Amino acid sequence: MSSVLWKTETGRDRLTDWYEQFFTKIDVAVERVVVPTLHGESHVLVTGPEDAPPLVALHAMRTGSSFFLSEFGSLLEQFRVYAPDLPGQSIKGPDVRLSLKDNSHAVWLNEVVDGLGLDDFNLYGVSWGGFVARSMASTFPERVRRLALGVPAGIANGSHVTGLMKMAFPMIRWRVRPSEENMKKLLDPILTTWDDGWGGFMADSMTDMKLDPRIPPLATDEELSALTMPTLVLAGDLDISFPANRIVQRLSRINPEINVETMKDCKHCPPMTEEFRNWLGDCLVRFMKEPVE
Repeated sequence: MSSVLWKTETGRDRLTDWYEQFFTKIDVAVERVVVPTLHGESHVLVTGPEDAPPLVALHAMRTGSSFFLSEFGSLLEQFRVYAPDLPGQSIKGPDVRLSLKDNSHAVWLNEVVDGLGLDDFNLYGVSWGGFVARSMASTFPERVRRLALGVPAGIANGSHVTGLMKMAFPMIRWRVRPSEENMKKLLDPILTTWDDGWGGFMADSMTDMKLDPRIPPLATDEELSALTMPTLVLAGDLDISFPANRIVQRLSRINPEINVETMKDCKHCPPMTEEFRNWLGDCLVRFMKEPVE
């Protein structure tokens, strides 16, 4: 049976190896849970103190929950974290591409949290995971205590022309000469800092993963207005995909109650440094745990 995600069985094995390599970077105990859904079994990583507030965490496109949790740092000590692997975007997720024209992702996630026994929870998603998180919060607002979105897809887009100009030629150059130097040049428009592990994975993912050219659609004004829970958006000022200035402009017009924080000197992929992990952890802990007025 053909996969929507990997090209060959060898590629699948290589992607699985990368998932496990990043899993070993999570320096706390992690449980693997499988939840049945209409789209097949959904793999979830669960970690953190059992009596801590629940936090559902959604990773970016073409990665996986182990990659995401490896960057969480001290957050894993503050929350009971549930990180499902997204359909069609992770080697461990359901091997299906859900529609972007309706709330299919929210319905899938609603099944997952039901299977995990969660009534309501904090929700944090980045990039593609931010699109899924926003869809969940708009569709099932009664379940989401607080919503945090990092460089989220689906609120405001950057210039497609700019993105193409910055990445088209470097992509051709890397295809012709797939070296680390050319990979660095290809990823420079989106990576704030270079990391050998992430760079190696991204190189293999471009070889082993099938391309999903779809971009999550922009949320409607009504969907953004439905975000009545406390909401924090972290946007990068150098993000060519979802620029901070355009996100600020749109949300200030539609839902000014949403707090948007611009991350300075930050591209689409934020810094992969201990300093940034500590800053992000402190930021999200303050937001998730501050008293509701």
